[in-house]
Amino acid sequence: MKKETIIRYFNNQCTESEVDEVFLWIKENALNKESSRWASEKWDLCMSGTEEGLKNDEKFGALFDKIQRKIDEIHKGKKTEVRKTLFINWLTRVAAILLIPVLGIFIYMLLGQRFAIVPGSTAATDSIEVVSPAGARIKVLLSDGSEVFLNSGSRLKYLREFSGNTRNVELLGEGYFKVSHNPEKPFIVEAGKLNIKAVGTSFNVLAYPDKDEIEATLVEGKVILEHSDEKGNVRSLGAMLPGQHIKYNIQTGIVYNTRGNVEKYIAWKDGKLIFEDAPISQVAGRLNQMFNVDIKVDSGIRNYVYTVTFEDEPLSRILELLVKAIPELEYKVLPQKKLPNGTFSKQQIIIEKK
Repeated sequence: MKKETIIRYFNNQCTESEVDEVFLWIKENALNKESSRWASEKWDLCMSGTEEGLKNDEKFGALFDKIQRKIDEIHKGKKTEVRKTLFINWLTRVAAILLIPVLGIFIYMLLGQRFAIVPGSTAATDSIEVVSPAGARIKVLLSDGSEVFLNSGSRLKYLREFSGNTRNVELLGEGYFKVSHNPEKPFIVEAGKLNIKAVGTSFNVLAYPDKDEIEATLVEGKVILEHSDEKGNVRSLGAMLPGQHIKYNIQTGIVYNTRGNVEKYIAWKDGKLIFEDAPISQVAGRLNQMFNVDIKVDSGIRNYVYTVTFEDEPLSRILELLVKAIPELEYKVLPQKKLPNGTFSKQQIIIEKK
């Protein structure tokens, strides 16, 4: 599939046979290695926001401009019903099988929501893996009616239709789960060596691969924590009650638990970041996850703490507020480096004393 054909599609220039070609490519080839590499490059260019990246791909930028204009026309009632129906039909066909980074942008702009919605019941294979692109959040609808909100850089693997006596999903990263009630078929989140089992409840799980701890926060209902080893042996670690937050140390197997305001652990799904007496290093770590950047904190300021809430603020504004709250601090944004494969390195930021 040529990029120019996709561009012609959104320019209303495709023949009937080319439209069929686009649909066939989405259905059969959109997830192959070459297509995945292409989409990842385009996503990185968009996320980098660099002038050089945009200049190198003016056609792709023009494509997104065209999509935005079409969506604006739909909202203003100026779009023809035939073309609107075709566009919606296209989204319906590819909702769960098109490359997630590109689809996330399409649906985000069309629906005007913070989340791209990925219906779990329309995938072409029994096993589905959904990836939330860096800097984005995705809402996944499972076949049993459960909802999963995936944070930036997270992955969720599950079956199109749950079978057997349990509803198992695998999480890498962070997810907020609203589980559909079914006492006959427990819902199990497999997060590394920790299993979180529920029948109908709401909870948050944080299990990024670069962290030594897995965290879980229970909002309502009840969950059972289980340790699972490499041989498949499962050992119960106890139950959680609403308002509890636990940290499970992967190396030692020790579980630490606290009670209190759970909002700060789940607010990310609504575009909020809540910090209560949080060290600046913890703030930086959360920003790294949310915005796919690399913020380094000078060792001399790691004892500084923040109690603050950010709501749908861009990273630049958050950094400005952090240094404004403590005037003796400053931050520096380093230039991004272009890598040999044509993508760009993570944006590096240093926070230090003036």
